[in-house]
Amino acid sequence: MTQSLWLQNFLTLYSGLNKDNLTGLAKVYHPEVIFSDPLHQVNGIDELTDYFTKLYQNLISCDFVIEEMMESGTQAAVYWTMTFCHKRLNGGSPISVSGHSHLKSQDNKVIYHRDYFDVGAMLYENIGLIGAMIRLIKHRAVN
Repeated sequence: MTQSLWLQNFLTLYSGLNKDNLTGLAKVYHPEVIFSDPLHQVNGIDELTDYFTKLYQNLISCDFVIEEMMESGTQAAVYWTMTFCHKRLNGGSPISVSGHSHLKSQDNKVIYHRDYFDVGAMLYENIGLIGAMIRLIKHRAVN
């Protein structure tokens, strides 16, 4: 099955996204994009670019592996694994988080992007004492 151009552009962008090519966001995202994840919501390409610029400031690396995708008309679901290294998390060692993105297109660009992922696995479990406490709580919840 062939993918639409907007989805191909999205996948290409995320296959090589880094702090040096954030200008590529404007080629993929609609000027009036709504982007949300478990931590933030931003409106418009300028806010999205600012958000990504701040995110990438403390990242050593960030890679996305696309596991699966489904497209129907002007919408798509993309399932991915993100592996990143952050200066202040997990001693700079890699952290992998699985998640998915719900996307909608307009004018052959992404107008809506919502990410779903476990913030605890991405962030909280990788912060010293807080991480140890969360892991203990998770262990007790299943045992």
